[in-house]
Parts: sequence; structure tokens; C-alpha cells
Amino acid sequence: MPTLNATHDPRLTSWVASANGGQTDFPIQNLPFAVFRRLGSSEAWRGGVAIGDQIVDMAAAVAAGVFSGAAEAPARAAAQSTLNDLMQMGPQPSSDLRQALSKTLQTGSAQEIALRACLVPQAEAEYRVPARIGDYTDFYTSVHHATNIGKQFRPDNPLLPNYKWVPIGYHGRSSSIGVSGQQFKRP
Repeated sequence: MPTLNATHDPRLTSWVASANGGQTDFPIQNLPFAVFRRLGSSEAWRGGVAIGDQIVDMAAAVAAGVFSGAAEAPARAAAQSTLNDLMQMGPQPSSDLRQALSKTLQTGSAQEIALRACLVPQAEAEYRVPARIGDYTDFYTSVHHATNIGKQFRPDNPLLPNYKWVPIGYHGRSSSIGVSGQQFKRP
């Protein structure tokens, strides 16, 4: 579990005006990563971090030399077309990057001018799944779902007696994972 640190201080404010005032899902205390590009463009997909109604373009921020020291390597990983390399670095590099992001986005930051040029409005962005997902295991968590699946294989005994005591896992298809709001055809 992540440790709360100074980046979670409720008194922090940002020079990104839309990140202040409690009307946003992305105040300076909540800096989620994503993979995005400008809406309708053929730009390369790249990492970004939400702040207010904006996205910090991590590729642009790295190119501008905003990050140094312990935050530089994770910033480069966060700028890529997937976040796999950042996640593989482990919790400390991610924490170092979060602290650096928080400092650069805080009111009065010396990095404001450099980072302001790296902002992209969220309304002008499109997103994709932020990681290469090779495999995953899913679990039946609903008696109704387990019964419906069981009917396909065992019509006379769709819900095995062990269902209520033993978790039932199955191999999931990574191709079925999509971003929020994505439309797909149900069978």
C-alpha cells in the first residue's frame, strides 16, 4: 500500500487554476497517469498526468528538462507509449516522480513556465489502455454469472457445490480490456 507523504497534504495548491477549489477530480493531491494523444491526431501515444482539466505531457516535460535526479528515469518511463516500464521500476521511482510532479505543479514553482508549455487540455485528448496487458486471471464473483456460464457446459448442474467456498478463476482475454467509455458489441 502506498505511503501518504507531503504530496497528499490537503493544503497544497497548484498554479494550474482548474486544479484548485474542490470542483475537480484531479487536484494536486491526485495525479493519475494515462496514455494519450491530441484528439483526432496521428501524434504518437505518450504518457501524461492529469492535473485539473489539463494533462502534463510527460514527453514534452522530459524534452524540456523539467525532471532531474531520482525523478528523471521514471519521468522518461512515464513519457513512453505505455506505462509498463514505469510500473516495472517499482514503488520508489514512482514515488520520486510523484514528489517531483507535485513540487513542479505547486503554486510558486520555479518550473511553472517550462511546465505550462507542456499542458494539453483534457477536452482535446483521447486515451488508450495505458499498459501492454499480456495476460490476466478473472474470477467469477457473481452467483448469477457463474450459473449462466455453468449452463453452457453443464446444463443439468450449472452451479457446482464448491462455488460458494472455493474461488473459481479462469484465463481472461487481454483483448477484452478497453478504456472507459469505449463502445463494443456484446455477443
